[in-house]
Amino acid sequence: MESSLKHKTVKGVIWSSIERFSVQGIQFLVMIIMARLLTPKDYGLVGMLLIFISIAQSLIDSGFSQALIRKQDRTETDNSTVFYFNIIVGFLLYLIFFAIAPWVANFYETPELCTLMRVISLSVIFNSLAVVQRALLTVNINFKTQAKASLSAAIVSGIIGISMAYYGFSYWSIAAQQLVNLGLNTLLLWVFTKWRPKTVYSWKSFKELFAFGSKLLVSGLIDVIYRNMYLLVIGKIFSASTLGYYTRAHHFAEFPSSNLTSIMQRVTYPVLCQIQDDDQRLAQIYRRFLRVSAFIIFPLLVGLSAVAEPFVVLLLKEQWLFAATLLQIICFSMMWYPIHAINLNLLQVKGRSDLFLKLEIIKKIIAVIVLCVTIQMGLIAMCIGQIFTSLICLIINTYYTGKLINVGFIMQMRDLLPTLLLSLSMWVLVYNSISLIQGTSYQLLAGILIGIIYYTSVAILFRLPEVDEIKSIIRRK
Repeated sequence: MESSLKHKTVKGVIWSSIERFSVQGIQFLVMIIMARLLTPKDYGLVGMLLIFISIAQSLIDSGFSQALIRKQDRTETDNSTVFYFNIIVGFLLYLIFFAIAPWVANFYETPELCTLMRVISLSVIFNSLAVVQRALLTVNINFKTQAKASLSAAIVSGIIGISMAYYGFSYWSIAAQQLVNLGLNTLLLWVFTKWRPKTVYSWKSFKELFAFGSKLLVSGLIDVIYRNMYLLVIGKIFSASTLGYYTRAHHFAEFPSSNLTSIMQRVTYPVLCQIQDDDQRLAQIYRRFLRVSAFIIFPLLVGLSAVAEPFVVLLLKEQWLFAATLLQIICFSMMWYPIHAINLNLLQVKGRSDLFLKLEIIKKIIAVIVLCVTIQMGLIAMCIGQIFTSLICLIINTYYTGKLINVGFIMQMRDLLPTLLLSLSMWVLVYNSISLIQGTSYQLLAGILIGIIYYTSVAILFRLPEVDEIKSIIRRK
């Protein structure tokens, strides 16, 4: 069984990586091209609406996808119940957003947001149609099918978005790219998968799944509201252009952090669910996931912070330079995101969605306090505050992990300390080295090469165990 589990994990990681990075790579390239054609204000206008779309997605999912994945004896009745519930919620949310669009436009004092919100909110309906398909594919660790759908949608939507931006459609090109991407992705998942809903709905099934999923729903809503609170505050207090700088900086930091975290989460959750009652084995595999994740993500984010200025200027031109300053800071808060996510994954694996919710409430109270303190000091102070929030939340997240499988904060930090110190020393070397080089492109190239050579050489020299872990994954494939 262990050999089979390893094979499934490796295969899942590979196809999940292909799906995430091929899709995100194309979307990243599309974003670079469109950002050179558009203005920070265009991205800021769409960013003002992200909080509503993100909240809608949390409500649509309602924790049901995680509940379906975790349930070992799921039935067709369970699947169909979740599907019909999502459809109803999706349409209701769209009607609500359609109705409140004028109010949102008045709140931001931006009249064009009314029509934009009514159009971009169609994504809520598209998302509701594919929740079950994605959950069932994840259960079977089938990311190959998801990769085909996502990649096709990314290519087509990218072409449409770039074309519209080139011909002067401003922020409408961003809205069209997002809608086509979601709509086509959903359509292809229906084409590629065999599952179809049955004409059955069970309140018993709903209550059983909702008992677990409801805690995740509330937790997800709290997290989404907090994460998008910065967009709300920046858009209201500062300007659409300032919000555009922030969203681009956050997107750059989020690209490696969230995508690698998503890969690990999507694979580790169904894998760990299969051994949820074997605490000793669970702890062993869990620590391995943590170490490998940090070994990959820490240097990527720290390195991105070190080369932020030449990176942003080269890709987006001088008009986006302020985004580089924000990116340097945001990277140090986003680097901890995978560690948070894997810790929270464990609570779901153990069925403790109640603890998941409790932790989210505590963490977000602290986070809001930090936001309120830093908001008077300006946008840079707000970004620095996110670093402190992330570290405080890490201590809170690891408390219950220690309770459940005896892998608490001290043990996790002991596991991650070598990678953390190596990454920080790499930042010092790269940041100071590129300051001696003239030319943006030369700075970026030199920074990347210096960082890669230094990090890999020291890791091999000091025989960090994560190097052997990655070699093992490659050999098994």
